[in-house]
Amino acid sequence: MRERLQKIIATAGITSRRHAEELITQGRVSVNGVVVKKLGEKAEAAKDIIRIDGKIISIEKTKYYIALNKPSGFVTTLHDPQNRPTVADLIRDVPERVYPVGRLDYDSRGLLLLTNDGDFAQKIQHPRFQKPKIYKVKIQGHLSKEQLKQLSRGVKLDDGVFKPENLRVEKYNDKSSWLRLTLREGRNRIIRRGFEAIGYRVASLMREAIGDLKLGTLKEAEWRYLTKKEINMLLDNAESQKR
Repeated sequence: MRERLQKIIATAGITSRRHAEELITQGRVSVNGVVVKKLGEKAEAAKDIIRIDGKIISIEKTKYYIALNKPSGFVTTLHDPQNRPTVADLIRDVPERVYPVGRLDYDSRGLLLLTNDGDFAQKIQHPRFQKPKIYKVKIQGHLSKEQLKQLSRGVKLDDGVFKPENLRVEKYNDKSSWLRLTLREGRNRIIRRGFEAIGYRVASLMREAIGDLKLGTLKEAEWRYLTKKEINMLLDNAESQKR
């Protein structure tokens, strides 16, 4: 069966479908010796010879799904031009190359998914799935009741509105506050930028859950494989919807 080239690459676990599109437009992909630069081109994975940077790809791979408790001080990528530590440095003994699903910025920590299943990554990140993500946030200072209402109504940023759900204060310290909130999107540093827009600096940011998948007892820098039930739960497939 012929499929779009970017889907074949993602299914092979090489990278996400979005990044596969970038590889194609950069001229790094060839089919049967012919370089392909146009998106939408199709191939047959079982018959055609598909190469990325000259290396043949194979779709016959075991799929891996991983939950990592990312510490701060690691970038959510496999390679960093600045030679900072990456989440790839934390994942050991996985037989296949896995890559992050979504992101957590350098200073943030908490639950991060990694996989070599491009279709899974595409679905989890697609806007129509809108997986709620729960964050625990420490800010410098104390929010007033009006500022809490302002955040809940939405704060306008350069790239759209920051509008957390279920926002509540959990603890007040002398000079800081702990809050918990839910987001259904993942724009770059949106939580930090949202609080900065009303004059507060985020001192600590941790993702506690993605959908119904919780960080649980997973210690910082530790990882584990997801269960089949957890994978189905994240995908909202028919089986998990019956339960």
